[in-house]
Amino acid sequence: MAGWDQLPARVADGDEVGFAALYDALAPCAYGLAVRIVRDRAHAEDVTQEVFVQLWTTAPRYDPHRRTALTWAITVTHRRAVDRVRAERLRRDPETIAGSVPLADPVGGHLQLVVDRDLIVRCLAELTLLQRRVIVDAYYGGCTCPEVAQRLSATVPVKTRIRDGLRNLRACLTTTRVT
Repeated sequence: MAGWDQLPARVADGDEVGFAALYDALAPCAYGLAVRIVRDRAHAEDVTQEVFVQLWTTAPRYDPHRRTALTWAITVTHRRAVDRVRAERLRRDPETIAGSVPLADPVGGHLQLVVDRDLIVRCLAELTLLQRRVIVDAYYGGCTCPEVAQRLSATVPVKTRIRDGLRNLRACLTTTRVT
């Protein structure tokens, strides 16, 4: 997996072979997540294609010290797939509030080959209650940041809590995997 993290730099340099390697390594996870979120294989294929176009164009901004290539691809996929679901719901029913889209489990199922689900559960349990709640609401519950804040009935800086929680979750997963 560590070799994947050098691929975005090759892609940023316009290396088509590097891009093909990045696609081969990460497309199954991206597609699997897209299918779980959009629940339609044709839309998931479109989302996956959009993801890799975005990865190609944003590769110069990729920072391997901030996140892994897998995390980068999954984050882009998650955002694109949620956008697709919201757009489809809005297209079908313009009266629908686009912010109320349920999301699929972003770290289960298809990623079980990459990260053991039990490890994620253990690492989630190590987060503060507030960090765990905002991550679960945002990623598992499909809530937007304002919706998470409303659920908490507070003016908690939700984006900061999510960022801190994800940083702590990543640290736990990294140290637990290494040891």
